[in-house]
This record gives sequence, C-alpha cells and structure tokens, in this order.
Amino acid sequence: MSNPTPLAGKVALVQGGSRGIGAAIVQRLVADGASVAFTYVSSAAKAQALQAQIVEAGGRALALQADSADAQAVQQAVASTAQAFGRIDILVNNAGVLALGSVAELPLADFDRTLAINVRSVFVASQAVLPHMGDGGRIINISSTNAERMPFAGGATYAMSKSALTGLAKGMARDLGPRGITVNNVQPGPVDTDMNPADGEMAPGMLGLMALDRYGTAEEIAGFVAYLASPQAAYITGANLTIDGGFGA
Repeated sequence: MSNPTPLAGKVALVQGGSRGIGAAIVQRLVADGASVAFTYVSSAAKAQALQAQIVEAGGRALALQADSADAQAVQQAVASTAQAFGRIDILVNNAGVLALGSVAELPLADFDRTLAINVRSVFVASQAVLPHMGDGGRIINISSTNAERMPFAGGATYAMSKSALTGLAKGMARDLGPRGITVNNVQPGPVDTDMNPADGEMAPGMLGLMALDRYGTAEEIAGFVAYLASPQAAYITGANLTIDGGFGA
C-alpha cells in the first residue's frame, strides 16, 4: 500500500518557488507532507498568495525574498529556513534565467548573471544547507535538456550553465555519498509556463523536435522531483535525469 505522505516530517527549501515549475514543486512537496520554504525575487504577490493558500489548507510554507544572484541572500534564506523549521532535509535548486543571444553579441553582464544564478547559486545554497542537513538528505537541481542538446542558435550560454551542473552534481555526489546525501539533476524539456508557453512563438519549433507532440506540465516535473526526494530514490545519485517528451531522443 502506497504512502500518501512520503515526506511527512521533512523540511524542504526551494530556490525560485513562486511561479511556474517552482510553484508546482512547492505544492507537490507540501502535498507529500513536507514543510516548505521557497524563495522569490520580484513576484511578491504570487509568493504571498502561494504561502497563504498552503497555510489555509493546513500546510506549512514560508516565502522568503532572495535574489539567487546574491550569495548572501541565498545564505540568509537557508538560515531563515533552518530557524523557522529546525533543519533542512531537501534542497531544490530551481532558480534560473534564460539569456538568449549569439556568442558574438551577448553582453558580458548577461553571461555573468546566467552563471551567478544558474550555477553559483546551486553551489552556494548546497554549501550553506549542509550544516542543517542530516544524513540521507536530498539535493535536487533543476537543469535542462539543453545541457545535452542545444538545437537552435543563441543558446550557448544557457546550455553551458546547465551542462556545468552535470559536473557539479557528480562531484557533489562523491563528496556527500558517505553521508547518504544524494545529489541529482532533473533535466526538463519544453514545459508549459509563462516563460515558455505551449502556445508561444517558440512552440512550433520545439514541438517539431520532440517525440511526444506536446509540452510537459509543471506538475509532471514536480512529480519527478517528489520521487527523487522520497525514500524510494535513496539509491539514485550523481545522475542527470531527463524528462523532456523525447526532445533529446
């Protein structure tokens, strides 16, 4: 018989959790029994609404404003989560930016911000969370199928930032394996969000590259993350796990 709340008693922190895939992850982890803190940058109204919705339904949630490009803000978010809930069992690094542009023209500032949010914040949050995480914890990074396949021009910097997580996760898995802490990357393909809507300008080109003739849903990504956070996934670590509708097939 399956356990309807496999994360009961667990505490999670989701970087970038106020909307899209992040909000779906927050809601799924709460539904599975976890207390969840999540960060946001500018979507204050959405973040507060999500927190209120969860609390009113009897769950535990905490919205924290923190720009993932700011290392001190990320560290403070970790500290605030541990102070509020006592510890952190699950870290989901979902914050990310997409800066498209030819390598010949992309501003250096966009390159630096991409690295700061998509790569450095993963390292900063992971390092900060370890003193608050017991043996058997989970670190889950939201990467992208573009880490392995970039089939259109202008995505070099984004693809580089996501492929960097491959090495980071594999190395961290080795470092943290003795503590039973797993580290994995989830690599979504096109997902229907406000950043990349299923009826947007990019959709026809994306659908032409996929084995399944549809975009994914944020809830499907959240379900994959919830599995990795569960006890059933304790033997998976250092892995790049693709959920992309056959984008990379």
